[in-house]
Amino acid sequence: MRGYREAVRCARCGIELMDATAWSPEGVCSRCGAPLHTCAQCVHFDTSAPFECHQTIPARISPKDARNECPSYEPRTTVERETKSQSGGTSSARKAFDDLFK
Repeated sequence: MRGYREAVRCARCGIELMDATAWSPEGVCSRCGAPLHTCAQCVHFDTSAPFECHQTIPARISPKDARNECPSYEPRTTVERETKSQSGGTSSARKAFDDLFK
């Protein structure tokens, strides 16, 4: 049975980010080179909120995909379905299939 996991992805290209240095203000995406400490990458970003942020901020930060020094920044995580096999790949799948008919 497959489970679920939390993942952080680049807001621009969608690659999964696993590097801990990515969350520093100077972090960039390894695939597209986009800055990661941005409003578009933040959990508080919402286009329907005042100044497009759920946190109380004194002024709107623009553009939303540019690097900034916001102290409220938290990377956006998503819950994704685990699609990779945990062990063995096709041989374990074949074994599971064969076990059905024992």
